[in-house]
Amino acid sequence: MSYKRLTPCIFIDGGKAVRWFDDSTIISDDVVSLAKHYSGMGADELIVFDLSNSDEDHEESVGLMKQINRVINIPMVAGGNIRRQEDVKKVLYAGAKRAMLNFSKSLSVELIEEVSRRFGKERIAVSLNDFDSLFKHQHLLEEYSTELIFMHRLDLNSVMNVTQIPCVVVTDTLEQEEILKILKSDGIKGVSGLFISQQDMDFNAFKDICAREGIRMTSFESMMEFTEFKLNADGLLPVIVQDYKTNEVLMMAYMDEEAFEHTVKSGRMTYYSRSRKEQWVKGETSGHYQYVKTLTADCDKDTLLAKVEQIGAACHTGNHTCFFQSVAGTDYNTNNPLQIFESVYATIMDRKQNPREGSYTNYLFDKGIDKILKKVGEEAAEIIIAAKNPNPEEIKYELSDFLYHAMVLMVERGVTWEDITNELADR
Repeated sequence: MSYKRLTPCIFIDGGKAVRWFDDSTIISDDVVSLAKHYSGMGADELIVFDLSNSDEDHEESVGLMKQINRVINIPMVAGGNIRRQEDVKKVLYAGAKRAMLNFSKSLSVELIEEVSRRFGKERIAVSLNDFDSLFKHQHLLEEYSTELIFMHRLDLNSVMNVTQIPCVVVTDTLEQEEILKILKSDGIKGVSGLFISQQDMDFNAFKDICAREGIRMTSFESMMEFTEFKLNADGLLPVIVQDYKTNEVLMMAYMDEEAFEHTVKSGRMTYYSRSRKEQWVKGETSGHYQYVKTLTADCDKDTLLAKVEQIGAACHTGNHTCFFQSVAGTDYNTNNPLQIFESVYATIMDRKQNPREGSYTNYLFDKGIDKILKKVGEEAAEIIIAAKNPNPEEIKYELSDFLYHAMVLMVERGVTWEDITNELADR
């Protein structure tokens, strides 16, 4: 595996972050702020464990996961107190990239096939407390999950001889050399635990240490050297910045080599200020960071297109985009919902044309029209149930689920969004 990740973990108990490895000492009363801190300091991913024992506390933990997902800009893997398919659904709807099943509990072993088929194996991770569980359940793990999280120190060579599933090691060691040893191991995707979860951890500084040890840490790697770009008369590279979700153009700025390298290394858009004649990280003073999704050079290699996740406003005036002063032409809605629908539709179409192992979408297509229709009916019924509950958030999630399954049906039957919008326009 080429790149390694630094993945702090948060153990939630009673709505607070606790030091789970020893005496469950409370380390923070504000779980959400702690998660935001890790994200802002350069962590690559976040693991969230729910240690609750009651349904009420579990609901509180899921609510905190939702809040965490809104303030971080890194993937989240979350689990704990998962006893049925509905619990996995709640964790994924809270924004987790993967839901984590605890294989020290027999319920999780019994549940993994069901939830993997329901949500896709790429959405399932498994935590293991010992090597025996890995050996015993190897077939289940490889067929129904895509990430293993080991909750203690292991003979890593033995682990890699048993499975090729990417692994994250959660360890109680505070020794830097031990962390480096883990990261150097083949098959290890990342490391977590006490050392990585220190609140004063400077992830970017530690990545520099890892780089000196020959460990490739950054999530980004430029396929072009800065010297390959054609710079303008001031020796700078123009950069057009675009919202990765809506394709809205946000701003235009410039980079020198230092700003370019910092952008690639940190994952935050960094520019060169022509007026101040210095490098600046977008959002460093305002908090309105731009997190890199993709960087693309134009045909002449003299302009860079950056697709980013924009936090807050891109413009210093407080506007979302710097391009808000109309000069000519007519205005239109840049946040067109149809753009989102067509993007999801295109992904579903791609799954049909290029099947991916473990994909829930491909599972539906393989089962055929009767299975797809059954799921559309089930999701419609869940909208009705959600609408009877006091929490309006449930309606949003269930409607999204229904629309996804409806789009699978559309692809299966060759109906496009253009067909739907034309029909609606004619009514």
